[in-house]
Amino acid sequence: MAGSFQPVPVDAPVPFIDLVAQYQTIRDEVREAVDTVFETQHFILGEEVECLEAEIARYCDARYAIGCASGTDALILALLALGVGPGDEVITSPFTFFASAGAIHRVGATPRFVDIDPVTYNLDSQKLEDAITSRTKAIMPVHIFGQCAEMDGIWRVSTRHNIPIVEDACQSIGAEYQGRRAGVLGSIGCFSFFPTKNLGGAGDGGIMTTDDPELATRLKRLRVHGDVGGYNHVEVGFNSRLDALQAAVLRVKLRHLDDWTTGRQKNAQRYEQIFAEQHLSSCVEPPAVAHDRRHVYNQYTLRIGDGLRDTVMEQLRAQGIGCAVYYPIPLHMQKCFEYLGYQPEDFPESVRAASEVLSLPIFAELTDEQLTRVATVLTDTVARTTTLRFPAQKSERRAA
Repeated sequence: MAGSFQPVPVDAPVPFIDLVAQYQTIRDEVREAVDTVFETQHFILGEEVECLEAEIARYCDARYAIGCASGTDALILALLALGVGPGDEVITSPFTFFASAGAIHRVGATPRFVDIDPVTYNLDSQKLEDAITSRTKAIMPVHIFGQCAEMDGIWRVSTRHNIPIVEDACQSIGAEYQGRRAGVLGSIGCFSFFPTKNLGGAGDGGIMTTDDPELATRLKRLRVHGDVGGYNHVEVGFNSRLDALQAAVLRVKLRHLDDWTTGRQKNAQRYEQIFAEQHLSSCVEPPAVAHDRRHVYNQYTLRIGDGLRDTVMEQLRAQGIGCAVYYPIPLHMQKCFEYLGYQPEDFPESVRAASEVLSLPIFAELTDEQLTRVATVLTDTVARTTTLRFPAQKSERRAA
């Protein structure tokens, strides 16, 4: 794997994400927006939130968008709005952030897991039918790392059994499937505005999208204790309101989101160009992008097999390269879900992914020098340590 890279000084650290660099590009806009909120002294819901809701709805091509306090709350509210509760089952992926299954448990339902496609890390739609039972009340595909799940197969099962879809799109605002945006591929789409997301706030926040007016009305009601006005509560909801300060910041950032996404996509292309030049294709598996999807790269997640992921990660960190594992423990192996009775081997692709994935810096402000340093350290580390080869069936699936 000899290459043409020039050594980069070891004292030039590269952060995993750099929100300070992002803020420098929009500081004046953010400060003006925040000042406006303080001048009005209207901090909860109100005009700023309503404007953001309208702008997100347009961005996702949805009829309605309803703000809430977090991406987790968006998932909980969506399930409640669909009537999911005790005795019901909701199908989701075991290879995702905890909130997906946590929200299902929180409404009293039971998570039922389906293993992932090893190429995209999303729920494997070919395995979905076998997980349907008489208790299945919803399907929750996770558009993980910034790429939509394979929705054709999910739609077929959903339609056949008349089961609604809740999109966990918390990592994938702006992602597309066959030209349609994440958030309009099911009954309700759920997004997170956690600061490290592609569209991140100055704290927690979330939003839900839907084309159904009845669901939109119920979601708005549930986020304010089930109140329909005048302290008249027709059902028990909870307090999950998006505040005006978050909305003001997010409105500024939304104007820049497509440019930032383009930056992430260019960085991904540059990584893959370098990996190809360095002949790493048999050693490091870069993220695959399905031909009918727009990947927005909330994470740039590689697969490094043969038990060497942790060694590579340690070497990167030792040389000041930010990197992370999403996610090291599949949800069916979490102690709190022992009651479900799953064994590790029930979802082998999720277990294998958890032991092999590694995410690299991909933020839009990443400089070419920083990206080159990341690639150089990764290349040198792999050259010294790897003998791995990926299974032939993986390449065949990707080519398909």
